[in-house]
Amino acid sequence: MLTFLVVLPVIIAALLFVLSSNTSVRIFAVIVQAGLFIASIYLVTITRGDNVYITYVGGYEGILGITLLADSLSADFVLITTFIFLVISIYSFKEKKDMPMVWFLLFIMEASMIGLFLSNDLFNIFVLIEVSTVVTLLLVMYDRIKRKLYVGMLFLMANIVAAQFYLFGMGYVYMISGGLDITLVTNEIAGLDSGQLMLPYALIMTSVAFKCTLIPFFSWSPKVRIYPEAPTVVQAILSGLQIKSALYLFIQFQTMFDPIAAQDFFLVIGIISGLFGAFMAICQSDIRLILAYHTISQVGLIIIGVSVGGVYSYVGGLYHIFSHAVFKTTLFLGTGMIIHSYSTADVYKIRGVMKRMPLAGVATAAAVLGIMGAPAFIGSVSKYFIAYDMGPVLTFVAVVISLGTIISFVKFSSVFFGKPNDEHVGDMLVPEMNKTVPSLVLGLMCFAGGIFGTQAIYFLFGQSVSVIMSSYIQKSLIFVGSLVVAYFVYNKVIKGNKLLKRIGGINFSFKTICLSIGGFFASLLIYFAVIAS
Repeated sequence: MLTFLVVLPVIIAALLFVLSSNTSVRIFAVIVQAGLFIASIYLVTITRGDNVYITYVGGYEGILGITLLADSLSADFVLITTFIFLVISIYSFKEKKDMPMVWFLLFIMEASMIGLFLSNDLFNIFVLIEVSTVVTLLLVMYDRIKRKLYVGMLFLMANIVAAQFYLFGMGYVYMISGGLDITLVTNEIAGLDSGQLMLPYALIMTSVAFKCTLIPFFSWSPKVRIYPEAPTVVQAILSGLQIKSALYLFIQFQTMFDPIAAQDFFLVIGIISGLFGAFMAICQSDIRLILAYHTISQVGLIIIGVSVGGVYSYVGGLYHIFSHAVFKTTLFLGTGMIIHSYSTADVYKIRGVMKRMPLAGVATAAAVLGIMGAPAFIGSVSKYFIAYDMGPVLTFVAVVISLGTIISFVKFSSVFFGKPNDEHVGDMLVPEMNKTVPSLVLGLMCFAGGIFGTQAIYFLFGQSVSVIMSSYIQKSLIFVGSLVVAYFVYNKVIKGNKLLKRIGGINFSFKTICLSIGGFFASLLIYFAVIAS
């Protein structure tokens, strides 16, 4: 089954590229994708606890073969991947323009992501990362618009630089452990001196940090420019799902390098990323860029959760990965319908969404409440557990990051109300049902994931957790207070602020991106030098 989970999306991609204009082929593709989703649910159920399932591809057993390994964590990531791709395939079912290539590339990306989650070999992971990078590049550049060609080449060159860090780190790991199988490497380096592990750890984690957008000041700002001009489904996958593969690698390699894992260092980096992403989102007027920059802030929260050190915070960080996938995909699909209907992405020009397209508006509003962490919604549960093991200082930082999120989505939420401006109305006043229904399902999950949050956590991670009602009510009151403050700050400080608009348009050169990657690597080595002394 593990092999088929990787191979089937490739077969479907080939069929769709050749016969995508045939409706029956598209129906078949959706059915197969539904089958993959059902298979991934089964995979989650059989990997509960410490159960591990291994497939040796080609019959070469042991550390020299290609090994696919499914444990409880990798099965969870496969589940969210197949589910989101199922939603995307239904959402884009009726689209014709450029969709043969887009569908082909998206299903190839799905195969590479599932393969990455199941691979137990460092070199195979490197190959799959590169496949995903090339697919992303083609999705960005496929229509050959000059600006997108420039952004695509910048993205490619920056990823090539980051990949070299991983490649050198992998070579160093092979030298000291004698293999590239993750299970073997984990066992071999467990007893090594920290001085032998600092360099490979810093090299690999620098590359992973780049993929996670944890070098935010330079590498991500131009990268988000990828999203605004891409098709809606591409935006949803790149911002809502693809980042999860990098987060999975972050968790995987932190476990592999457990003897020296620099949780304190990444805790600080997570705080910086969370604050930076929230601030830059506030500075945007394009609703897609608001969402894109909030990928940084939410990734920062996730890194904080998995780095704090407490069991509940760790589980909260994992659950926020899945929360983010749900509400961010919903937001991009919803804004895609809104932009198509209004022919603009300017948050100050879109009004009356609830009147013009109420179903799409309800789905998008549910996702907004989810990302803000409104009580009873999915984000409130994951953020509650992230903050569970925090001290007063970290709790205050988390509140500030959440306040930044609330401020930007107070701005975003203005699109739901008021009178529609007929000057900004496109040709699709009512979205098709194949777009509306998947968005509503995701919106419902934003609510159900909050109401049944503890049950979802147990299903996904096998961890029994409980919510202390008095503490949850206290955090809900903090949310209400933050909402009041956010409304005041937006109307008195943010709205119409030209300085913030100029800050939001900042871009950085390829040279500066490279310097930031090198600076991150040097900072990690300095951290180890300080710890060792």
